[in-house]
Amino acid sequence: MAGLTAAAVAAVCFLAYQASADVPADLKEKPRTSATAAPSISPSGGPKQPTTDPLAVPANSGTGERVVYALSDRRVWLVDAKGKATRTFPVMPSTVDPAPGTYGVTSRSGSVRGSDGVQIEHVVRFATAQDVAIGFSAAVDGSMPSPDPTKKTGGVRMKRADGDALWLFAVIGAKVVVVA
Repeated sequence: MAGLTAAAVAAVCFLAYQASADVPADLKEKPRTSATAAPSISPSGGPKQPTTDPLAVPANSGTGERVVYALSDRRVWLVDAKGKATRTFPVMPSTVDPAPGTYGVTSRSGSVRGSDGVQIEHVVRFATAQDVAIGFSAAVDGSMPSPDPTKKTGGVRMKRADGDALWLFAVIGAKVVVVA
């Protein structure tokens, strides 16, 4: 058994050596590094966008302690007074979105039935759009399904642990900033 293992390791090493010996000289060079990296090219031929930190608080989302809700990212950040995110998490948006802008938490409910019939908890309402109250909530069963597109709903759903954190953070009057 040891002989077979040794033969297999030797064969792999030999093949690895052959592969490295056949590499063209221009591919063997180490990549150059500099203080200012040139943009790379994406597979489509255009410039590749620099990678951004998905956990970074969105630019133009205000200052101070706030909840930031990014519509296109489907994400919420809880931001402390120094502007640093203390928590961020994905959300499932409702069928009715609030317009980008700054809002204040207007009401809260510990446990209610959502407009979609699901039992929800930690409801934090902050806006109204198209005659629909918009707020964050968590389904008691932990689900985050896509809302029924035929119904006008305002519940922005999150996981229960995230709902607990938002509930503690976003008291009446807390600032909520919605960005596109």
